[in-house]
This record gives sequence, structure tokens and C-alpha cells, in this order.
Amino acid sequence: MARHKIGIGVLAGFMPPIDGIVKNASQNEDQGYHSLWWADHLMSWTPESIWTPDIGDIAKYVPNPHGYLDPISTMAAVAMGTGTIRLGTSVTEILRRHPAMLAQEFLSLDHISKGRAILGLGAGEGENTIPYGVDFTFTASKVEEALQVIRLLWSTDQPVDFEGRFFRLHKAVLGLRPYGQKPPPIWLAAMGPRMLDICARCADGWLPTFMPIEEYGRKLAQILELAKGYGRDTSDFHGSLWTYLVVDEDHEECHRILENPIIKNYAMIAPTEMFAKHGAEHPLGPDRVGLRDYIPTHFGREEALDAIRRIPAGVAQEFIMHGTPDELIAQLEDYADHGLQSIVMANISFMGKMSKLSSSYKHLLKVMEHFR
Repeated sequence: MARHKIGIGVLAGFMPPIDGIVKNASQNEDQGYHSLWWADHLMSWTPESIWTPDIGDIAKYVPNPHGYLDPISTMAAVAMGTGTIRLGTSVTEILRRHPAMLAQEFLSLDHISKGRAILGLGAGEGENTIPYGVDFTFTASKVEEALQVIRLLWSTDQPVDFEGRFFRLHKAVLGLRPYGQKPPPIWLAAMGPRMLDICARCADGWLPTFMPIEEYGRKLAQILELAKGYGRDTSDFHGSLWTYLVVDEDHEECHRILENPIIKNYAMIAPTEMFAKHGAEHPLGPDRVGLRDYIPTHFGREEALDAIRRIPAGVAQEFIMHGTPDELIAQLEDYADHGLQSIVMANISFMGKMSKLSSSYKHLLKVMEHFR
């Protein structure tokens, strides 16, 4: 019997055909999943140079790792084919999407989904901005201003003014009102001190990348304490978590799966401090930050494989949640003891061997059903 009720969300389909995405979403709803989530990517974290059948047979079925559908459009389609499951971005950002457009897009999704949309927002990644000529500086400050703009436009159907460093409004209007009494909740992907403070002041929930239990509990407590200091009522604040997931009936098999280059590659975006903890330098070099500096299309095959080989096994095992269904249940119970209310799981167990596809989702279903 579960000690806690935890909402289990999953990364939804993001590549064509759209009919298959809607069908799978409806099935996830019937199964009892809490929510479905979409990344807002132009580029995958996987270099196309290693997206080959000899490394991962997923390449036989998906020819290009970068074939992302637009998440807003996809969420709208899924909203029309489902009725109760929550739908969110994990996450979008305000470097490519102007906050006024995000405000309109998510009020639109609010109506299309009848109140089920969640605006998961972050500071962005280098891979989705730098190659496309989008400025990737002062990201936390831009997030802070963007949240003010979104809240302002959601607060009234009358023209408003805003004079910021990065965003300016002059008699700007958004006449669209929320579907219900409140606009969609905003969950912030905050990790560092500045973003945690912004989360405490401006967000309705926290959606960070996977981190150790004690760190999660400490940072969530910090957010709640800061929020109370700002005079906010934190009773409805939502603590969530986003993670890549490897699940198998055998723990050691999980470790073997994590060594597949396509899967281990995801640890390229692990925090620099995590590499140092395991006695290693980030493969990109000292003072490099994966989320900022890792641009997969810049890496040829041997260069990519060499970088992945320099990721310690311990980093991959710490950064990517993994284990048997029972082990995952125990981990999640411990996270819930530290304030976790929901989790978003991106199942990558099968990306090396497609034979793991069905079994890994069956294992994940067992975890979800435990907490439902």
C-alpha cells in the first residue's frame, strides 16, 4: 500500500504521426496516468552522428532524432482526444516564444483542454537557441520579466503597459480570459539560487531536473520558505520533478542499459558539480555547462563517442532515475517524504534495444498503479 499519493506523468509522443500520439494519450488517460508532457525542442540531445542501428536499433524505426512536432499544436490535438488527463510543457521558454505569445497560447490551451493545461517554463538550453541565432544570455532575468508580463496580461482584458529591460508593452491587450476561475498554473524548472528565488516569487509549482532526494527536499523547503517571506500562500504550491527513466526487472540490467551510448549521452547535460562529485571533469571541459554548451549537431561520430566514454558510470546512474519497479516505488516514497507530489518520467529504457519497449512501459505502469 502506498504511503503517499503521487501523480505519475509521462513524456508523450512528439514525432509524427499525430494520430498515434492522440491514440496513445487516450490510452494513458484510461490507464490512470496523472499527466502528459512535451519538451519544446528544435534539436534532440542525441547527435545524429550516433543515431545509427549499430548503436541503437531505434534508428531503424525513427530515421532522425531531431523530428520534433511543435508542443503547443500537439497538446491542442491531444486535448481534443482526451478528457481528464493534465497536459504540460516540460519545458518551454521565453527566448524563442515571446511571453505575450505564451500567455495567449496557454489561455488557448486552457480553453481547448477545459482547464487541464500546465505551463512548464524554464530558462532554455543552448542547443535550441544558439544554432538558430537566438540570444542565450541573461536567461534568469528574462524569465523573471517574462513571468511578470504573462501574469500582467492574464490579470486583465484591458490594455496594459510594461517597461522592462528585455520586454516592453505599450497599451498591449489580451482580451482572452481563462477557461475557469484561474489561468493555467506555471511550474518553473528552477535549479540555481536565482531561479529558485524567482520560483518562490512568481510560480505555482516547481519542475526541476532529477536530483538526489536530500537536495530535492532542501531546495523545495527553500522555495516554500522564500515564498512565505514574500507573503505568498504556499498551500497550493506543487512540488514536481522531471527525470529520464530506465526501468527493468533486473537492477544490473539497468546499469547495462545505461552504458548504451545513446542513453548515456543524456548525462552530458548533468550538472558540472555532479561530474566533480565523481572525480571527473565535464567531457566538454572545465567550467562547461551541458545545458548551455552541449550542441549535439556539432559532434561527429568519434567525437561524440569519445565524450560519452568520458562520462563516469556513476554520473549516469545518479542523473538518470533507474531500477526495478519495486525499487522505483521505494525511491518515490522517499521523495514524497521530502515534498514530492508528482513526477514526469521520460522512459528511455528501449532506446538501445527496441525489444525493451513493451516491457519497460509495463514496469512503469506498475509504478503508476501503486501511487494512483
